[in-house]
Amino acid sequence: MKSVVASAGIVLSLTLGGCVTTASVEPIAEVEPEAVSEHEGVVEIIHPVDVVEFNLSEPVEPVEPEIEPNLWMYAAAQFSFEMTDNPRLVAQRNWYLRHPSYMSRVSKRAKPFLYHIIQRIEERGMPMELALLPIVESAFDPFAYSHGSAAGMWQFIEGTGKRFGLRQSWWYDGRRDVIASTEAALDYLTYLHQFFDGNWLHALAAYNSGEGRVRNAIRKNKRAGKATDFWSLELPRETRAYVPKLLALADILRNHEQYDFAWPSIDNSPAIAVVDVDSQIDLAVAAGFADMTVKELSALNPGFNRWATDPDGPHQLVLPIDKQTTFTNAIAKADDSQRLNWERHQIRSGDSLLKIAKQYHTTVDVIKQVNGLNGNMIRAGQHLLVPVALRSLDEYVLSNEQRLETIQSRQRQGHQITHTVASGDTLWDLSRHYDVSSAQIARWNGMAPKDMLKPGQKLVIWLDGDSRHLTQVTRKVTYTVRRGDSLSRIAQKFKVRVSQLKQWNSLSNQKYLQPGQKLTVIVDVTEVAS
Repeated sequence: MKSVVASAGIVLSLTLGGCVTTASVEPIAEVEPEAVSEHEGVVEIIHPVDVVEFNLSEPVEPVEPEIEPNLWMYAAAQFSFEMTDNPRLVAQRNWYLRHPSYMSRVSKRAKPFLYHIIQRIEERGMPMELALLPIVESAFDPFAYSHGSAAGMWQFIEGTGKRFGLRQSWWYDGRRDVIASTEAALDYLTYLHQFFDGNWLHALAAYNSGEGRVRNAIRKNKRAGKATDFWSLELPRETRAYVPKLLALADILRNHEQYDFAWPSIDNSPAIAVVDVDSQIDLAVAAGFADMTVKELSALNPGFNRWATDPDGPHQLVLPIDKQTTFTNAIAKADDSQRLNWERHQIRSGDSLLKIAKQYHTTVDVIKQVNGLNGNMIRAGQHLLVPVALRSLDEYVLSNEQRLETIQSRQRQGHQITHTVASGDTLWDLSRHYDVSSAQIARWNGMAPKDMLKPGQKLVIWLDGDSRHLTQVTRKVTYTVRRGDSLSRIAQKFKVRVSQLKQWNSLSNQKYLQPGQKLTVIVDVTEVAS
């Protein structure tokens, strides 16, 4: 559960109740509070798809006269946390007050989902300040990810997401599903609140850095006879700033007139509806049923990684509330077979279920299920029925592949090369080989520095220099082993890895080299173009 920022490239429009909604990805990186907080730690958050803006001129449902029409102010009226003049809180509050445009961007992202989040917090009887937590976590961006491997509006890491019921598969990532992740986040916060005997500041600190770390800090202070309130604990720098950010935001919102801060307005009215479709459906088909574009539908359903929903569920779609009737009427009239497009594939010699699945951008399990296969054995000449995307894959612009392509194609200084991952490659090895940092490679390729690499994976690397005058050339070199040589020494000499030397020369587990032995070495050479 982390925070900070960078952005770039897509423009998206939604029409809700006749009102235009836009999502844009700005081509220039923008710095958010955590990046310029000179007094505290920073964890970077990337926004591959930026602001989803709902400009609803009229509420979809009329608001009762006695209810506050501005959803933010409705939330503020229920705030209950006590404030303090602690310097850490004051520093965060001063940053937000100096950057009103930040809250403008955040409110645009929050518009579709804030009403649902506030409603769930109310129903659970939890502090309304928690509605501000997605600002601290992700700037209310369900597509956000951090280089600490956290993802989604509530920034769940993989393990914690699974712990609180967020399904993660090839098709779907519940950490980015706003409905599912909101429920999981509130479950986690409820657990932490109980774990820390009703202390919400301890619970919030633990949401950021883990209950074990906060518990240990409390125990350490107790042994030393020190106070154990949040402000007295020795915690990571990021966590020491995390809780003050939330409190600063609550203070500004509740006292926006006093601070002369123009907090943006969001109508106190639901903007979305959740519809159960019962089975897998192509997002392009679903968008057609709702009279929307694929981009529009995907913007509200960021949990779906691919061109269709997960065949194993969940089978819920988030729709603009004014599209709900259009969608339900259309899907009721459609035959189940119309939910997916089908290809009749004739098995050829050399085919495998995995190869066919990759060809059609689906999974082996789906092909087996559709065709009633119990094992992986197939025979040439037989036919398989395979579900395929209705549209060209590049039209599913918010899918995992297209978001990654947007990130990798982003223009940067220097010149770009593509590295194909070999067996044994690690980000650390590649960082040494190309003289860049692991964090840079991860950022350029939409991943975390701790992520495992897969053989055949394509990585974009940006090197210093003018690409008009530089070219990347791969050359095969024959090296004669000398007395005292070792695989490690040779690898270091040519800036390659020992595992590569073994692979290129079929050395397997051979321990010793013989003087005069010939080794093949494949090296990348950057040359000046003529």
